[in-house]
Amino acid sequence: MRFQSTETYVAPQDLTVAVNAAVALERPLLVKGEPGTGKTELARQVAASLGLPMVEWNIKSTTKAQQGLYEYDAVSRLRDSQLGDARVNDVKNYIRKGKLWQAFDAPGKVVLLIDEIDKADIEFPNDLLQELDRMEFHVYETGETIRARHRPVVIITSNNEKELPDAFLRRCFFHYIRFPDAETMRQIVAVHFPAIKDALLTTALTQFYEIRETPGLKKKPSTSEVLDWLKLLLAEDLTPEDLKRDGASLLPKLHGALLKNEQDVHLFERLAFMARRQGR
Repeated sequence: MRFQSTETYVAPQDLTVAVNAAVALERPLLVKGEPGTGKTELARQVAASLGLPMVEWNIKSTTKAQQGLYEYDAVSRLRDSQLGDARVNDVKNYIRKGKLWQAFDAPGKVVLLIDEIDKADIEFPNDLLQELDRMEFHVYETGETIRARHRPVVIITSNNEKELPDAFLRRCFFHYIRFPDAETMRQIVAVHFPAIKDALLTTALTQFYEIRETPGLKKKPSTSEVLDWLKLLLAEDLTPEDLKRDGASLLPKLHGALLKNEQDVHLFERLAFMARRQGR
């Protein structure tokens, strides 16, 4: 099985090498990068490229590692016992399979995505060490051991909100998705908007990278945001001339697709004000 770019996803060479190395080593692939650089989409495209089903586990701040294995619903069992329900005689009726169990129990190989692992508490990665390493876990309520029928391709994403434990990092193959350069971005845009005119794309990307490089910017716009912006520019049928910024405002047209907080909007307003003062 070899991963490569798909019709809807441009994978740089270093990312392709990282995915295939993780698959060959049978290690989880830990992918870090700015939000919006396509980490989650990577897992979907790996599944599509390898022709495998995908099991997706989206992590929240309240998610516990045990939920990925299974959950025992003791409350429902107690209620059913009070009602005389015969289901209480089999504890399996009250065990809900988690995403890891689903991936382990799948009839064939799957891609298991553990998305945004850094959202959970610091103990979350450590609590999954043995399960991801040995590809098995014990169900105490039934006394059975669940082993992976086929070792899944595990992709773990992180936005770098928290440092991950060293013991966890040692068990992963690591890759940092660098922000695309202008040429790679052109290839990405061509996948989504093949009919976009070169003059409009050149002007738009020039403005986009100027915005990203503006000192003091709190949140740099990402790949997903520039794609949204270009979609709006095309929908409004704007020309390269329409995108020109004057001294009155340095904000780009339809800037709400790129700038996502008031501090960054005010930053460009201040820069425009300072430019006008210096021009007097």
